[in-house]
Amino acid sequence: MKVYVSVDMEGVTGLTDPEEMHAGGRGYERGCELMTADANAVIAGACEAGATSVVVNDAHGSTKNLRIDLLDPRASLIRGPGKPMRMGQGLTADCQAAIFAGYHARAGVQHGVLNHTWMGKEIQNVYLNGEVCGETALVAGFAGFLGVPVALVTGDEAVCEEARALLGDVETVAVKKGVDRFSAELLTPAVAQALIREGAARALNRLSDFRPYVVPAPFTLGVEWNSTAIAAGCALVPGTRQAGPRHTEFTTEDFRDIMALLGLFATIAGRVACDSGRYG
Repeated sequence: MKVYVSVDMEGVTGLTDPEEMHAGGRGYERGCELMTADANAVIAGACEAGATSVVVNDAHGSTKNLRIDLLDPRASLIRGPGKPMRMGQGLTADCQAAIFAGYHARAGVQHGVLNHTWMGKEIQNVYLNGEVCGETALVAGFAGFLGVPVALVTGDEAVCEEARALLGDVETVAVKKGVDRFSAELLTPAVAQALIREGAARALNRLSDFRPYVVPAPFTLGVEWNSTAIAAGCALVPGTRQAGPRHTEFTTEDFRDIMALLGLFATIAGRVACDSGRYG
């Protein structure tokens, strides 16, 4: 059984401060250790349930956050920038299950800890086939395109609710409860990681209950930006059209184009934005 694990950081056990998400920030090194510990809890649970191969993708920011020296040796790690499929890099059709660890709620969700979609400041909303969506829906849509079901989502309570509304009876593990965007009631690492391990094992032991999340083609990605300048810059990408002063759209038959374009959009937006801060 081959299991794919995409690990983001905002939904990791114990983290609430944007400083903890970026190299050089206060608490970042400890944040990386906690992120790796959550990943290890998933790996342990997956292996208990019979996984023979576990591929872990560092899906946050620079994608150089997970500590390879602390990672469970039963898994392999994909890290570093320039990954074409970004948060879905390494996910292939021969995987029996996908797991999303450390995920967060989409932009604008009340009580969603560090809520955003793809970029923390430049994007107001993302739409998939006209429906507002978050990163859970985008990566689950890519998994569904490949025929792979999502078995487990971990993060704060808000993303767990978002995942169940989207995917149905998916396993979820909430490691914190949002008070506001930058504050939460937290489980301790020992408790949270035990729950993650149990959740991963439980999810893979009932794998036959899950079905891929299939988005009907063609796929239209809509992005509502916070800046007319960013929208204009992204509209220069071939195949992308400007649907409004701050709104771009792109349609394709291949979901891999969606994942790749989101990465390109992030690069363009980062260069165009006057304020380089990610959260705000």
